[in-house]
Parts: sequence; C-alpha cells; structure tokens
Amino acid sequence: MTTTPADARPTAAAPPAPSLIRTLPGRAYTDPDVFRREQQALFERLWFCAVRSADLGRPGAFRTVRVGRESVLITRNRTGRLRAFLNVCRHRGAQLCTEESGEVRRNLQCPYHAWTYDLDGRLVAAPNLQRMPDLDRTERGLVTVPLREWLGYAWVCLADEPPSFEDTVIGAAVERLGDAAALDRYRTETLALGRRLSYDVRANWKLIVENFMECYHCATIHPELTDVIPEFADGLAAQYYVGHGAEFAAEAQGFTVDGSAGFGRLPGIDDSQDRRYYAVTVRPQVFLNLVPDHVILHRMFPLAADRTLVECDWLYLPEVVDAGADVAKSVELFHRVNVQDFDACERTQPAMASRAYRDGGVLVPSEHHIGGFHAWWAAQLADGDG
Repeated sequence: MTTTPADARPTAAAPPAPSLIRTLPGRAYTDPDVFRREQQALFERLWFCAVRSADLGRPGAFRTVRVGRESVLITRNRTGRLRAFLNVCRHRGAQLCTEESGEVRRNLQCPYHAWTYDLDGRLVAAPNLQRMPDLDRTERGLVTVPLREWLGYAWVCLADEPPSFEDTVIGAAVERLGDAAALDRYRTETLALGRRLSYDVRANWKLIVENFMECYHCATIHPELTDVIPEFADGLAAQYYVGHGAEFAAEAQGFTVDGSAGFGRLPGIDDSQDRRYYAVTVRPQVFLNLVPDHVILHRMFPLAADRTLVECDWLYLPEVVDAGADVAKSVELFHRVNVQDFDACERTQPAMASRAYRDGGVLVPSEHHIGGFHAWWAAQLADGDG
C-alpha cells in the first residue's frame, strides 16, 4: 500500500467530513528537504519536457536547461538530430556552457581548460592531448542523457533506467482524453510558435498543478474564461471527467479574450472536438490546453520550494504565424488566466507555513481528483526513498 512519506504526512487531527478529502500538509510546500527529495525522486527520475525542438533550429544550436539539480545541455548535431548531455566537462567538472542558449560552428569547448567536444558529446581535442595516448575519447566524452521528441518538444530523463515514455508521458494524455487519436488530431508537432511568455511564480510547483487541475476557483477569479466557457462557473474542471471537453458559450466565436473569432479550426480536428476546450496534465510539469485553432503548452521549472518558473507557448498553424496574423486576443485570454492563477498561488504560498495549515486543508467534491495527484506524489517520493 502506498503511504505519504513520514516527514510530509499529516499529523493527528480531526478527520474531515465524509464529503471532503484531506490535502497534503503545509510543510510539503515549504520544506527545502521535501523539495530536495522531489528533485531526486521526480524531476531527476521521470521524463521532463525541456525545450521546444524548433528552438534548436540549426546544427550547432544549443540550450541549457535546469532539470532537478542538474544542468542539461541540449544540442542539434551535424545530422540534425537532437542530443542531450549533462552540462559538465569531464576534465575537472567545469560547466561547459554557461549561457542559456547559443550556437557553435562545430564543437563545444570548455572555457576552463579548453577540452573540446563535438555535438555528439565525443572528446575531440584538449591541450597536450598527444601526451595522453591512453585517453579513451569516447569514455571521457560528455555524459549522455536520454532524449525523446513528442508534440514538437524535447523530453529528457536523468534516470539510469528511464521509465516507459509511452506509459508515463503519452499514457497520461491518453488517460485524460480517453483516446490517443484525440490528441494526435491537433498535430501539435507541426504547429509554429506564435507567442511565448515566462512567469516567475513565487509559489511551490504543486500549488500550480493543483490550481490547473480544478475549476472550483474559476467563477471567483476568471471572469474572461467563464464568459467563453460558461460551465467553468459551476466549478467542475475539464479534467474532472475522462474525455470531456468544455463547450464554448453559444455567443463565443473563438477562444479569445472577447469571444471574437480565431483562425479557423486546425485541419485534423474532429467535429466532436470543435468549439471545445480540453486540459491535460502530464506529470510532473506540463499542462496542455487544446482548443480548435491553437494549442497552449505550459512547462514548469521548479527552482525552489517557493519558486517556480513557468514558460507558456501559444502554438498556431505555420501559415497563421508566417502571415503575421494578430494573435493578441487569443494570447490575452490565457495570459490573463495565467496571471490570475499565479497571483492566487502566490497568495496561498505564505499560508503553507502557518500553524493553521500544519495539518493541511481539505478538497471539496469537485476537487477530489486532486487527491489522485497527491497519492501519485506520495508514491513517487516513497519509491525514491527506496
């Protein structure tokens, strides 16, 4: 039987009413040691959505991404393939690439002692290398990190034995939508980036996940969203039911801040998916938002127990982006939702350290599926301790 790790388990308190479920205790959102264990058991053991593949457009392009406690270097090699490595020189451990992104002609060179690696991670040069004839250039190459591409993004995994990508990543979307084809029809990997916004949120990453999963708060803080999707005002999130897509208001022409028309539905969208919004959580750090004419994808980068960077991409048909179409109204709708959500999470974070939340709070019936997220979290940390 799965149990919550002992140092994050609720202390003795009166049981909640039968219609309610107890949440995680406050220290699960504030304790640096809990966060360290999450880095090890979640972000360094599961598949992590690191970069958009198109951001590495040409051979020699690279990006550095923080995954758990590690810096991961992702490059596009000479044949156009994406490769991922730990961003550590194999000589004396200096960080190989100190910039977030860049482009090299052929090789990556350590700025400390000039050990040089090709874009496949092999050691190709070093000062006085001829004096070290017994040096195995492959064995002293960069440490490779497994990488998979899906939905137009590069996902990496730091585990020695990565879990099944099909089961833990693709399976999460299928579990939510009830049908693999329902996601395939959006052909997200073919879409182009129309806008990217980053949010530095002073809150624990789990608060952001929990907020995204429920809509009990929607009538209170999301007036623009509930105007376009009236059922959200009733408090039931799209993720509450398998396969459910929340229907647009009769007067809404598109998923925009004022309900005006968007850009026509994506070519593969089924009639049953038209004029509907689908939300998918891919644990531990990705949110998918699917609407007929575009896709919104959030990636979370947990930086501390009380700080999370969120990068949000709005994706459209390439012809929409290439034509310079004004995407402001569709971007503005979910940008407002993001700001409203993140403000709520930041208001909640300080209370996680309060004695009033020492034993946690409760989930009402429309939030009960968040209990499944908490059970998953506890199971991952318990496995990581093993």
